Amino acid sequence: MTDIDTTGVEGPHGGQPVRHAGADLADANAAVVMVHGRGATAHSILGMAGEFGTDGVAYLAPSAARNTWYPYSFMEEPTKNQPHLDSALAFVGSVVDAAADAVGRENVLLLGFSQGACLSSEWLARNAARYGGLVGFSGGLIGPEGTPRDYDGDLDGTPVFLGCSDVDPHIPLERVKETTEVLEGLGAAVDERIYEGMGHGVNEDELAAAKAMVTSLDVE
Repeated sequence: MTDIDTTGVEGPHGGQPVRHAGADLADANAAVVMVHGRGATAHSILGMAGEFGTDGVAYLAPSAARNTWYPYSFMEEPTKNQPHLDSALAFVGSVVDAAADAVGRENVLLLGFSQGACLSSEWLARNAARYGGLVGFSGGLIGPEGTPRDYDGDLDGTPVFLGCSDVDPHIPLERVKETTEVLEGLGAAVDERIYEGMGHGVNEDELAAAKAMVTSLDVE
């Protein structure tokens, strides 16, 4: 497998491993950067790769220090979650950059659940360009209500899937709506799906949507 250089990642997540499943990155047609949630592991989210059934996709999962990307709610002031937040964003960025170098930026998809979805959404907004896609399961942009969303760049039609419950105990519905609005404003093509009474999890419809996005990238 192509080595992923994370030597530039400082702070709490510096030196953490990147787990791998699927095709070797050097031989892959596409790559999915999978970002796990709070208290979970890279290994656990890589298990989702088996749902997608793609032979030419490399799945890369960075591992958070102590299984947590940042200590407090994503709705807190970002300063309260430092230095963990900046370290996590740098870590995700290093993995995305390595994947883009191997398969092309337009063939790299970010996928995250919960804390990982928040991190993936925020990273993409801060680094707006044409990517293979974003799948955000139960997450949204980071920061308290009223946070300025002065992002630069152009997502240039990047497909985005955002799925969440209307009663998620961790993710306010308003934040999902805001995330959709912001990413669309940056040029993304957003498919937002809100599920009544689901709670905090991932359902079959969401997995099917993610599979369709991943499969569309696995073309030689």
